Amino acid sequence: MRPAMPRAPRQRGGLVLGLVIGLLLGLALALGVALYITRVPVPFVNKVPQRTAEQDQAEQQRNRNWDPNASLAGKPPRVADAASAAASAAPAAPVATATTTAPTPTAAPAGAGAAGGARPDPAAILSGAMSPGPQAAASGIVFFVQAGAYTRAEEAEQQRARLAMLGHGARVSEREQHGRVVYRVRLGPYPTRSEAEGLQSRLLASSIDSQLVRAEQSP
Repeated sequence: MRPAMPRAPRQRGGLVLGLVIGLLLGLALALGVALYITRVPVPFVNKVPQRTAEQDQAEQQRNRNWDPNASLAGKPPRVADAASAAASAAPAAPVATATTTAPTPTAAPAGAGAAGGARPDPAAILSGAMSPGPQAAASGIVFFVQAGAYTRAEEAEQQRARLAMLGHGARVSEREQHGRVVYRVRLGPYPTRSEAEGLQSRLLASSIDSQLVRAEQSP
């Protein structure tokens, strides 16, 4: 009897078929993993909300229309409210019928402001010849009356000149706020809150909005 011949072609065909099946299974597995990864949220990335073009445009519009004096609107001082309430509650003074001789008017002191007497010279206030306001103590808490904050130095100087016309001396200071330079118009410092509120009520009577600023003055 002849010996049996080896079956090499069938074994090679089975090996090739196994390689093809394994390759297809690997591709299917890789495709499934890719689909799973794309659907599952990535930590620390998908938790951050994505900004849209409309949101970026709205933020740019808000930055262009940013008003540093927005906090001044609609905040009348408490002193003005109390003064108006007291004036309305006070009885009317009787009218005198007798004829009296009018006193001779006397000259007002040089330091008198808009609250009484003649107003100081606006040119002297702007040139710095007159003090912008009462000086505070060497240390402690002081109060300023801020009559506006502007993004342009010209607008701040115009507000300072307007206050000088009313007899009030102010200073213009610079400060960086919200990534831009702001020019603040302030009066003071005042050692007590009541003095600052009194000036604030006088500014409100002149149609000038303002706010109190509390600060700590270093010795």
